[in-house]
Amino acid sequence: MLQVKIFEAEHEEDLEEAVNGFLAELQQSKFVEIQYQVSIAADEETEDFESLYSFSAMILYKK
Repeated sequence: MLQVKIFEAEHEEDLEEAVNGFLAELQQSKFVEIQYQVSIAADEETEDFESLYSFSAMILYKK
């Protein structure tokens, strides 16, 4: 049976730490695929339209 685990963070280092922690506990034979995405949006509430980042990863693995 296939499962997914989704991670999201505002900073890429936080995402990296979370994903590496999960992968360290996952048996290599159960790993299938990882997908990565970055989203950027402007925060219109601030004067300088600060950019908001969202880094995400989805890991597909066998249960």
